[in-house]
Amino acid sequence: MIRFDVPFLAEDRYVAFLAERAAQLHSLHFRLAGSEVLDARHPWGEEDEARLLAGLRTVAGPRKYALLNSRFLRPECYLDGRFVAAVAARLARLLDAGQLDGVVFADYYLLRALADAAPALCEALEAVPSVNSLLDSVAAIAAWRDYIAAVGFRPPGKIVLDRHMNRSPVELAALAAQCRRRYPELQLALLANEGCLFRCPCKLPHDAQIALANTGLAPERCGAINDALGCRRFLAEYPEQLFRSPFIRPEDVARFAGRVDVIKLCGRTLGPRFLERVVAAYLEGSFAGNLLALTDAMAWLAVHLHVANDRLPVDFFARLTGCAGECRQCGYCRRLYEEYCRPTVLQLKDWRGQGTLTF
Repeated sequence: MIRFDVPFLAEDRYVAFLAERAAQLHSLHFRLAGSEVLDARHPWGEEDEARLLAGLRTVAGPRKYALLNSRFLRPECYLDGRFVAAVAARLARLLDAGQLDGVVFADYYLLRALADAAPALCEALEAVPSVNSLLDSVAAIAAWRDYIAAVGFRPPGKIVLDRHMNRSPVELAALAAQCRRRYPELQLALLANEGCLFRCPCKLPHDAQIALANTGLAPERCGAINDALGCRRFLAEYPEQLFRSPFIRPEDVARFAGRVDVIKLCGRTLGPRFLERVVAAYLEGSFAGNLLALTDAMAWLAVHLHVANDRLPVDFFARLTGCAGECRQCGYCRRLYEEYCRPTVLQLKDWRGQGTLTF
């Protein structure tokens, strides 16, 4: 049975919502409480450690992972013993309370710094590579497992594969079979609802921009940059490309049974009501609303465009999964856009600064 890795927020209603569904959840991932932002998203509200612990205790059963997946920290932090010790102490308090199984990391400098500062703590925790590690082969997984072992963390119990694997069924099946033979204890996961562009060319600089803002090294300009130069402008110019995004619809999760064990959901910066809608849709395996209202990176577009998820054609999964990417010759996504998408407002802002764009 496929289970779900979901974002955790210490909001009372959302905590109760997750507790009722704990049997279907594989794991929870969450931001560490504290003033420093150590994860890869702009913070949603402030996390209080006591409230975080109380909420985690309420959702009994799923594994629990703290997010240390910022692309980078301020350079002086890595060699600052007091800073590293403070991060380790926050992890230790969660571990001692029985509410931490591991960390999700993208920054190996930080992982090694923690291992040097608190080796006994790290021996008790899994180190799970972020999805932004772009793992898509057994060789890549083996290399990261070796790097993790070298600093004394426990090996990851799950690996979230690179996003493009969602739309690469032959490659996914081969990788799953190899992993079952080589690492039978390892669970494979896919990220379902990010809604970023297929092999997004802006992903790495976007992550860096977020890290710059979260560290205070630069003013927060990610939104404006995306509007002017990045994915938002691209989708405004080529809206049919939203269908090339490697999302997995709730209705299609069951198709991955036998290949992956876990489906990861995201969107914690959009708040608990958004997360309730997303988690409910994926656990139920269906959604009758706007497909874009389930996505993290394209949630902004849901304000302007309605994609009738429950009306998409029966060949949707088959046509888009394994797509050769010959968009100029194919035209399938354009036909989907014309038939199943409707504007929710009359016009969208044109981020090229040339007036308005009508969908």
